[in-house]
Amino acid sequence: MYTKLGLQLYSIRDFMQTEADIRESFHKIKAMGYDQVQTAGCAVPYDVFGALAKEAGLEIVGTHDDFNKMQNDLPTAIREHKALGTTNMGVGGMAAVTTMEGIEEQIAACNAVADALKGEGFKFTYHNHSHEFVRIGDKTRFDYYLEGFKDNISFVLDTYWAQHAGVDVCSLMKKMEGRIDILHLKDMAVKGNDPYITECGHGNLNFADIIPLAEAIGVKYLVVEQDTCPGDPFESVRFSSEYLHKNFLK
Repeated sequence: MYTKLGLQLYSIRDFMQTEADIRESFHKIKAMGYDQVQTAGCAVPYDVFGALAKEAGLEIVGTHDDFNKMQNDLPTAIREHKALGTTNMGVGGMAAVTTMEGIEEQIAACNAVADALKGEGFKFTYHNHSHEFVRIGDKTRFDYYLEGFKDNISFVLDTYWAQHAGVDVCSLMKKMEGRIDILHLKDMAVKGNDPYITECGHGNLNFADIIPLAEAIGVKYLVVEQDTCPGDPFESVRFSSEYLHKNFLK
């Protein structure tokens, strides 16, 4: 059973712009029961960001960072991630290409970065949205990624965006056993005919099946992410933490 919960800091991005704000935000979310975080870029130097997280008692378990830097200045990206204290170097997604040539180029680019990182003790991670599940021929882009990405690439599977695309989340997770290090917990509700992102426990995602399955297939980190919030994002992430701790964490 999981004992720790993480937060993707994109959820509180408006409060992560200065050193003082970052320090205050880190202490707030730590008090809410979050022990881990995933970055969405850093507004201050990476060594400062890492020190602030450590000061608050937060472990940085992964990043959404600059793919161009990974391709063109990998030593700097490695140095920055060492300052953060994480070995998961990731991107928040790739462009929504619609041709096989574009897909093959993306796969080759990701594999090249992952291979360069392997000898350095790092792992490249890929986070999905819903556009990866658009069909091209008889498969989806995500199918091509699953087949084409090398074993040293880990997926950050986003539960909301998978369901948004009409995918059965648990069936996909079973198919990806051993390939997900970070699972984004993000709930979906519906207003009229329109789905929207909501706090965990306010929507329709079946976390009662998703979270035990995550443990069974080797997911290391559960990370809450809420791209949009109805009001104060701290209240939204507080609710998600309380709901998940009460129902699924030890």
